Amino acid sequence: MTHKKGMSRLFEIAGERRGLLMLSGLLSSISAVCMLVPYAAVYFILKELLEHAAEPSMADGAMMVRWGIIALCGLLGSLVMMYAGGMVSHVAAFRILYGLRVKLSAHIGRLPLGWLNGTSTGAVKKTMEQNVEKVETFIAHQLPDLVHVAVTTLFMIVVMFLLNVWLAIACIVPIVLALVVQTLLMSGSKTQENVRKYHDSLERMNASAVQYVRGMPAIKVFGQTVQSFRQFYEDMIRYRDFCLKYTDQFQTGYLVFKVILGSFAAFVLPVGVYLLSRDPGNVAFASVLLFFLIMAPGISSPMFKIMSLTSTLRDIREGVERIDRILEEQPVSEPIHPQQPEFYDISFDHVSFAYDAEAGSMEVLSDISFTARQGEVTALVGPSGAGKSTVANLVPRFWDVKSGAIRIGHVDIRDMATSDLMNTVAFVFQDSFLFYDTVYNNIAVGRPDASPEEVHAAARAAQCHAFIEQLPQGYDTLIGEGGVYLSGGEEQRLAVARAILKNAPVLVLDEATAFADPENEYEMQLALKELMQKKTVIVIAHRLSTIKDAEQILVMESGRIAERGGHQELISAGGIYARMWASYLHTENWSIGQKEGKAGHEHAAQHYRG
Repeated sequence: MTHKKGMSRLFEIAGERRGLLMLSGLLSSISAVCMLVPYAAVYFILKELLEHAAEPSMADGAMMVRWGIIALCGLLGSLVMMYAGGMVSHVAAFRILYGLRVKLSAHIGRLPLGWLNGTSTGAVKKTMEQNVEKVETFIAHQLPDLVHVAVTTLFMIVVMFLLNVWLAIACIVPIVLALVVQTLLMSGSKTQENVRKYHDSLERMNASAVQYVRGMPAIKVFGQTVQSFRQFYEDMIRYRDFCLKYTDQFQTGYLVFKVILGSFAAFVLPVGVYLLSRDPGNVAFASVLLFFLIMAPGISSPMFKIMSLTSTLRDIREGVERIDRILEEQPVSEPIHPQQPEFYDISFDHVSFAYDAEAGSMEVLSDISFTARQGEVTALVGPSGAGKSTVANLVPRFWDVKSGAIRIGHVDIRDMATSDLMNTVAFVFQDSFLFYDTVYNNIAVGRPDASPEEVHAAARAAQCHAFIEQLPQGYDTLIGEGGVYLSGGEEQRLAVARAILKNAPVLVLDEATAFADPENEYEMQLALKELMQKKTVIVIAHRLSTIKDAEQILVMESGRIAERGGHQELISAGGIYARMWASYLHTENWSIGQKEGKAGHEHAAQHYRG
């Protein structure tokens, strides 16, 4: 990863389309020169008039008309070149914008989930949207402006020195003073610290906004407002107060800068009058002085652009550093010589794991060892926080283990290419995530190259074909914004359809029937049973009735395997699982508004014994 920072890194990013940017710079330079042609035309016309001030009729009218035409052509040429340069810079900018977003997205996709869990969604969203957009703004707008300003200022200063050194020095004085004020205003550790605080406050507000929108159902149910959603409200107030303080800090310096740039005549006129007083009859010098009085204020326009440019670049530089901060995060390591398993038993060999091992956080898994055999179901049960989901998440290598090893068919998953591992494991989460896309495309995520017949077959197997056919556009119905919203059970069945379509040899289910209604639970169980044929299946179970037939049940407690065995074996042992089973049966017979009678207790006891 590059170690360049600030402007050097910004130009390095812009340099990815070097040819287009050089062409844009050339066109902007030509535009800048053409823009000065009208000033030159005015100078020559005024010079002609001054030389024939006594007899204006003697002035060369044809020459003045010719310079008027040249001025018009210069102006039109400048506009055409400016437009062409802008178009070229925009093409380069959008190509860089596309490449940068793809690069960021691909890199984030390779990062461990630990980084994503420790980073707010709002911060990532701001970096990928606003900070990348500012890079595009710099390349498409500020970079051509920078070239235009530099060429214009340099060309004018050279011409001024050729005409008269003393008047040129008088023009440079306010430029130097303005640049000094701007440098003092924009540079320094305090300014950079304020810029960082500004972006930090903006990221916090973005993160709170995302959380506020996601929590809208609860906010409405409890009759809350944005003021009562304390975190979001405080972040907005903090951002507002910081922006006001930030503006006040630069107010005085900006006014001084603006006054100096508007005072070229105050510096040029005294010097010009003094020099003219020494030779009052020097008409040539009078025309030069007039040229300076006309041209000098023209420098203020590019200087104001520089002021705006440096202010923008300060923000862009901070944004680029935040982009690089993501790109510098280490992705999940890829093996030099990747291996592929010949069969699909999963073995945990003395696995220990902590979510932030480098910070010394407490282990959530300690010395876990078991084998989930191909063609069998291994169920993970236990109280909340026992480590069940962590075990499941380690199989597709969402995190790397602290010690020990996880193997698929005797191949350490760290020795498998990420793409091969992802093709080997299908995962159905308890909380299903659907994209703002069609139903068809949401199922096809499981295997994008699948035929429509295969997608429909997967939907039928997951017991969701019937409700899909009843949607307004069937499989082409949009889900989410601008479309329909599905129930939790319907979303989960689409997730199961994805897994069926993927047909991976290893299947991890996190309570795949959690949101199924009683009418569809039986059909989903049949679909899952068909899906699990000849596969290595790991099931996280909360509803114990769903894993009674599992070949292996692992009972977890406090990050360890406390018990293991089959259903009847664990019931007979009278340990943790037996107590969980008795509690499960007890809750199955519980109902609202009635006191449980003696028959309910006897029914639970009978199941416990048998």
